[in-house]
Amino acid sequence: MSTPTILTLRQLNRATLARQLLLVRATISPVAAIEQLAGMQAQQARPPFVGLWTRLANFQRADLSALLHAHKVVRVTAMRGTLHLMSARDYLNLRSAIQPGLTRGMHAILRERAVALDLETLHRAAVAFFGTVPAPFDALRQHFKQLFPGSDERAMAYAIRMHLPLVQVPTDDAVWAFPATADFAMAEAWLGKKIKLDEAPAHALVRRYLAAFGPATPADAQAWSGLQGLREVFEDLRTDNEVVVFKDERKRELFDLPSAPRPDVDTPAPVRFVPDFDNLVLAHADRTRVIDDAHRPLVVTKNLLVRATFLVDGFVAGLWKTERKKKTASLILEPFTPLAKKTLSALEQEGDALLRFAEPDADTREIKINP
Repeated sequence: MSTPTILTLRQLNRATLARQLLLVRATISPVAAIEQLAGMQAQQARPPFVGLWTRLANFQRADLSALLHAHKVVRVTAMRGTLHLMSARDYLNLRSAIQPGLTRGMHAILRERAVALDLETLHRAAVAFFGTVPAPFDALRQHFKQLFPGSDERAMAYAIRMHLPLVQVPTDDAVWAFPATADFAMAEAWLGKKIKLDEAPAHALVRRYLAAFGPATPADAQAWSGLQGLREVFEDLRTDNEVVVFKDERKRELFDLPSAPRPDVDTPAPVRFVPDFDNLVLAHADRTRVIDDAHRPLVVTKNLLVRATFLVDGFVAGLWKTERKKKTASLILEPFTPLAKKTLSALEQEGDALLRFAEPDADTREIKINP
């Protein structure tokens, strides 16, 4: 048996950036990009638009809106019980693989409140409710309150959110395709197709994870998916010769797809603006391949917000946000350490393009650096 090749931190960084389309803006379609990324975090409506802009050449806001309205891309509860954008094809094929993680997440959140829930009864009631017209979850909670007097309607609604396949419905008048409180519809009715049931669904999900985030450990895949017990899946893939195995500098085994890109460490990594909640900073148990452990608390807040970041030489180097005052749009950068003039110049150029995309009707654009 040959000794696995050691991959350095910088090699892991470049491999991840290549798969995350952050080395060179790709010329593929938004649907293909969302599939390559194994879905995109969509806790808020705007970030996936910015995430595609930073990864694709000539991406326009209307491109994604059109796909959402055409039912080719969906905003759904997926990995880790959070909202994601997925292609319709991926959602139909992978939804059953995600369910065990959603069930586990429900029990972790509701704890003893989940014990008294009759999921079969709630499922039938929710199917009847959403089977008429799309509706927000506030309306479902009120429906449960009337249907089951004295019940824990919030726990009931959360259980449905984690078990019943639903999609959020885009609207024509929302700036980023979805209003603050969006309606939900039955997924199979919205897509006109049945969700695929697979006897070994986690294997397909792990392969998609490695294509998007490898080389990686089973613990990394579990952190991304919310699933447990994936070591056995990785071992199955090893036995079937579907993966190659490396080690990192701490001698941990890393699994990867044989043909996946692993660029040279000297491959240039241009500055990039990564949006809030992006999976780039969430998809590994060990995230040092993209962000120093000392900076993680600055990115993921105590109330579980995931702040927007910018990359310098492939690694998270600071935070960013936009502000709008009348006709002036501002991009505010908060670097973790002082930046070289050449880097600042590159960030200002890229930042101006970001403001043009995010705030197209602004008359004035400015870049501010907060110490």
